[in-house]
Amino acid sequence: MMDREELVLKELYDLITENKREMFDRIAADRTRHVTVVLENIYQEHNASAVLRTCDCFGIQELHIIEKDNTYKVQREIARGAGRWVDMFNYSEENPTVSCLNSLKSKGYNIIATTPHTKANTINDIDLSKPVAFVFGTERRGISEEVIEMADHFVSIPMYGFTESFNISVSVAIVLNTIRERLEQFSLNWKLTEEEQRSLKLQWCRSILNGGQALEDEIRKRLFEKE
Repeated sequence: MMDREELVLKELYDLITENKREMFDRIAADRTRHVTVVLENIYQEHNASAVLRTCDCFGIQELHIIEKDNTYKVQREIARGAGRWVDMFNYSEENPTVSCLNSLKSKGYNIIATTPHTKANTINDIDLSKPVAFVFGTERRGISEEVIEMADHFVSIPMYGFTESFNISVSVAIVLNTIRERLEQFSLNWKLTEEEQRSLKLQWCRSILNGGQALEDEIRKRLFEKE
């Protein structure tokens, strides 16, 4: 017997195309929150938007944005609609870096600071038995002192040329590609639960349907108002 959320999702699925239903089912099953990405004070909008798109491509469901001096703006032509599918969390209060990292730590994440200035770990050395949050700093100055103080580990990407750092969006892509490959070979249950997938698919339905939230509210009222 279907529970409430399954019933609501079934009703919403009847309103979208079969192709979208198949995509939602397939993609949700490959999503993860075991790995997340944190951008600290990124000032180049095209880079930040490219990171959002990269997170979607690698199945990373959450992106955390620390807005210390710069406000995050999505460039649609670069993000290619990824903002619909990835959950973004913005931190712009006083001490946003501390607020963001403390929040992630409270949820069990190890904070992994990315920097070209240390060889403490490579991407392949990172312990994936616990959730990990990769923090990427500004294009000019890298990670802040707050990140350095709060990080559990540091990771660097091997480079063999004269320049000492990759473009931020390239760095994210390299890290996520390696981590995703490692996760696929990992016995730990790192994907979303069925309940989490269902909640995500409801969210995606709301995002593509005109008046999606109102439609869902109407369906819930019709199905459950007599209970």
